[in-house]
Amino acid sequence: MTQPNVVSRQEWLEARKALLEKEKEVTRARDMIAEERRKLPMVKVEKNYTFEGPNGSRLSLLDLFEGRRQLIVRHYMFSPGATEGCIGCSMQADSVGELSHMWARDTTFVMISRAPVADFEPFKKRMGWDIPWYSSFGTDFNYDYEVSTDKGESPGVSAFYRDGDDVFFTYSIFDRGGDIFKSFYNYLDITHLGRQEDQLEHPWDWWRFKDTYDVADSHGPHDNWWNGTRYKA
Repeated sequence: MTQPNVVSRQEWLEARKALLEKEKEVTRARDMIAEERRKLPMVKVEKNYTFEGPNGSRLSLLDLFEGRRQLIVRHYMFSPGATEGCIGCSMQADSVGELSHMWARDTTFVMISRAPVADFEPFKKRMGWDIPWYSSFGTDFNYDYEVSTDKGESPGVSAFYRDGDDVFFTYSIFDRGGDIFKSFYNYLDITHLGRQEDQLEHPWDWWRFKDTYDVADSHGPHDNWWNGTRYKA
């Protein structure tokens, strides 16, 4: 990587102000996209999905809202019979932070995987997460929202809205769009070295579970198969 010029504080300030104008353009564009996103049409959820919760509890999609008006679902890649989940999904889960801030805006956040609860509970304990995590095992939920296929599991985030007892699907985001949920990227992007991914075969080759960075033989994610496969139905 070529080192930038070393300049005076005043010269740096002039360059910084020039970049700030471009940053403001991006911020305004992001606000515009967010507004358009809120205006997307909705799809009423007609199918009755049943999810497994802790201690064998059975819940409907409506139950997952916990009485709030909105529901965000992190489609966490965890296949039935697996002992570990997806590294990328885990890094996003690590980035969620304090849920009370979403609750204050009438929004519930949960994770849903196709594996039974008994498969992922030990891993959840290992990661130290208290995020509500449910299983869609035996239902069409993952398939209907395009995160499970005959090729396997894939990641995503979906949003739902509740009007009384009626539930509506409003949005899903996949692939590179999920970068916004990895808060560490936002911090790395303001540094001189940035993400330091340019020399990697895949940008995600450096990713690890948070407790394996210092493990000599730890592995990163494998090749993914899902890029460019969305909304084929």
